[in-house]
Amino acid sequence: MTDLYAGIEAGGTKWVCMIAANPQEIQATHRFPTTTPEETIAKAIDFISGQTHPAKLSGLGIGSFGPLDLDPASATYGYVTTTPKPGWANRDLVSPFQKAFQIPIGFDTDVNAAALGEATWGAAQGLSDFIYLTIGTGIGGAGVVNGQLIHGLIHPEMGHMRIPHDQDKDPFPGNCPYHGDCFEGLATGPAIEARWGSRGEDLPPGHPAWYLEAEYIALGAANIITILSPQRVILGGGVMEQEHLFPLIRNNVQEILHNYISAEKILEAIEDYIVPPGLGSQAGVLGAIALAKRAAGGNPRR
Repeated sequence: MTDLYAGIEAGGTKWVCMIAANPQEIQATHRFPTTTPEETIAKAIDFISGQTHPAKLSGLGIGSFGPLDLDPASATYGYVTTTPKPGWANRDLVSPFQKAFQIPIGFDTDVNAAALGEATWGAAQGLSDFIYLTIGTGIGGAGVVNGQLIHGLIHPEMGHMRIPHDQDKDPFPGNCPYHGDCFEGLATGPAIEARWGSRGEDLPPGHPAWYLEAEYIALGAANIITILSPQRVILGGGVMEQEHLFPLIRNNVQEILHNYISAEKILEAIEDYIVPPGLGSQAGVLGAIALAKRAAGGNPRR
């Protein structure tokens, strides 16, 4: 019998829960809006309990919006920490699931989970070094170096890097509550809506919003490329469902790097260098399944 795992993509807007062994063996999936911590966690526990007896699960993976405390030695390990999402700051996310299921739990950022999913079953299979950026309600970034997710002091917060902001071309001040016009403050879905007065999905491909968006995403990606030298850049999240953004971003990255990085992948084959997730919109929740496999001691690349 194939081992079953539970995975939770705990997003700031919605949660996605899954019972699966791998992408080919998915037993059930459930999506619901993120409300209060108590209500949202209870819905996830009810779903998992209702799909299979906890004793049949080999592990649980949680990939969550952050920032998070990922230090197992910390008194607040498993907490969401300084998030601006109302009601969620300094909330214990892991303990309720430990009490409910008493199985191994893997816990990481949602974007780290997605990166692990892509390394296991998606567009980063066989790569030792890559980055995954998710651009949606917020911007998160994961880096994999020598086959390992970067953690360090806490975990990467690539969405809060500072990028050039031409105030004459774009007078929008940014909407990050901590930094104003950081990468996240300028290029998320909510930033697009606040700047243009319309949701991104309602703007046509030729709208000026997309040229500005592509420039900001390319600036962020180019910064990371020069720092981490990834073998591939994967761009996911709701904003990147606008597929017409990819050629604009690729062209901008080439212009920004200006032939300085003399690599064939960037100069001649950038369509295979900056790519969408191989797992599509399921990258996050399947990444949580991969976290569960790793926590349970299984091989996440199986």
